[in-house]
Amino acid sequence: MNDAEVAVAAAEAGAAVVRRYYGEPVEHHAKSHRDFATTADIEAERAILSVIREHRPDDGFLGEESGHNGLGGDRLWLVDPLCGTLNFAVSTPLVAVNVALRTAAEVTAAASADPLAGELFWTDGTGAWLRRNGLDSELRPSAASLLVDVNLDPPFPNSALFRATTLLADPEFVDGFGPRVLSTTLAVAWVAAGRRAAYVTDGHFADSVHFAAGLAICAAAGCVVTGLHGQPLHTGVGGLLIAADVATHTELLRLVRKQGSA
Repeated sequence: MNDAEVAVAAAEAGAAVVRRYYGEPVEHHAKSHRDFATTADIEAERAILSVIREHRPDDGFLGEESGHNGLGGDRLWLVDPLCGTLNFAVSTPLVAVNVALRTAAEVTAAASADPLAGELFWTDGTGAWLRRNGLDSELRPSAASLLVDVNLDPPFPNSALFRATTLLADPEFVDGFGPRVLSTTLAVAWVAAGRRAAYVTDGHFADSVHFAAGLAICAAAGCVVTGLHGQPLHTGVGGLLIAADVATHTELLRLVRKQGSA
């Protein structure tokens, strides 16, 4: 298997676990007063790690639930076994299983699975595809829907410069776009697939197990992927502004910067 095939196999293994538990009572494991993992999160991560250990035993692994395992040198697998745990826990079918390989400073293979829709978005670092029923089709970003997902999950490190709620209340934003809040990074892959025009969030996401796969898929599909203020990823104020095309990115960048100049 090449690296992309390992990423796909690992994501599919995690997705199978999530499907098995969906809609069933699952134990909650508290991580903080507002955050928890479920049995599905933990077992899905074990299934993903098993695939990676079988095919890439010398690589490092950073998982949402188990933390850092192994050294791996310049090769590190970034894994979020169940993005959208709160959705999952209340039987809302909006979740993702994210697996990405960072080689040195760049993600070179990634897969983001929607276990409940039976879809898998993936990249080998050069192109990006959607796999459904065993068949691959090339991802084609499009802003035609004008739908923009805005992440409302904390933390908000740039609250003095940008607030998602302020963007949602901006009449220019509402007039030009259709706001959505999906509450999972599945929305990032949907930008690559042409189902969303853009995705906007505050935060810092270098080596993020939540975002690494979706960002790599978007970049390979030809989306415009920058930080919140249009800067290179993981620099400056951080954040993410991902758009299907330049025109959409330019307009959203104007609206985001508008807050800082108000």
